[in-house]
Amino acid sequence: MGVMDNNSKKEPMHYGEVMGSWSFVAANNGLISGYETFVNHVGDKDLKKLLTQVIEMMQSHNKEVVELLKNNGIVPPPALPSRPKATTEDIPVGARFEDIEISATVAVNVGQGLVSCSQVMGQCLREDIARMFGKFHTEWALFGAKLLKLNKEKGWIVPPPLHTDVPE
Repeated sequence: MGVMDNNSKKEPMHYGEVMGSWSFVAANNGLISGYETFVNHVGDKDLKKLLTQVIEMMQSHNKEVVELLKNNGIVPPPALPSRPKATTEDIPVGARFEDIEISATVAVNVGQGLVSCSQVMGQCLREDIARMFGKFHTEWALFGAKLLKLNKEKGWIVPPPLHTDVPE
């Protein structure tokens, strides 16, 4: 058989798959570090729970992609050290991120995560990698739905101008 056979795990990764996978891990590493900081700042228990969930989700994604990279002879990006734990009381009010700022930042990152997964899926020749990023895409979408619901419940959404004058 040729290079592209019926076992996609034995097919070589092309440069786009390598760069997309490597960049995904690097971006997640930065987000995990930032979100660990946000956990120290957040006051709302529901938002803190979601932050913990998304950190665990990104760590799980990274574990899978790092294994893929290593199995293909690619050195993954370095992980960042975990942030020390603190409480909101340890952080002066003027230096503390507000819950609404944290939630808005994470909401933007959800959109970026979806785009990142879609981009890797779209350039894949290896079905196993496309499926893996498809799974990540679904997990990001489900997390985004939870965050949207929380933002609505807490009144943290600032909507753009709403189009209410609909012609009949």
